[in-house]
Amino acid sequence: MEDRAVKSWYYEKQAEGLIKKLEKKGFKAQYAATADQAREAVLALIPEGATVALTGSQTLEQIGVKPYLRDSGKYQTIDPYEPGISPAEGLARRKRGLTAQVMVSSTNALTRDGALVNLDGMGNRVAGMIFGPDQVILAVSMNKVVQDLDEAWARIRRKVSPMNNKRLGLPNPCTETGFCADCANQTRICNYFTVIERSFIPGRIHIVLIGEDLGY
Repeated sequence: MEDRAVKSWYYEKQAEGLIKKLEKKGFKAQYAATADQAREAVLALIPEGATVALTGSQTLEQIGVKPYLRDSGKYQTIDPYEPGISPAEGLARRKRGLTAQVMVSSTNALTRDGALVNLDGMGNRVAGMIFGPDQVILAVSMNKVVQDLDEAWARIRRKVSPMNNKRLGLPNPCTETGFCADCANQTRICNYFTVIERSFIPGRIHIVLIGEDLGY
């Protein structure tokens, strides 16, 4: 078999067991082998005309969900990342996003026993996952699956945080060294650490696992 086919097989088999564990914890979960399939799966979960809160997710950008939600005219998007808006407007939109019908996002890491592990800068993304929007849809690529909480935090500190700082062009030490320095800068985005073990409302959080390497 070709390398791509082997990886696809591996991710699918890993996802089978993970989906069972997630659903025992009150999450809904499904598997999409490709980015294109994942985009269609996410969009199929969003009612046309719904208010949809967008969050900072490179995975959603890469699979084309965020561009479609912004540009299709079929949804009422709440986008705090729209170019040209003021910081005050960005904050106001983040707050409005907590009352949206749907929030689309991703997670920084997903443990093999089904815990969502995240690090957030302002807190709106993790707050929305926990409480607020009626439905939360998470697009999660299989390269984010880790063994346990220790591995999740290591992944976030060593990879996710430096790469997001670099993407955002922030003047924090990790953008110079590539390594987290646990800085105390005003521009620090490593502020809110959360672990979601279960979904209190069954099925409110719907996870689409993707058999490709995406996001950070």
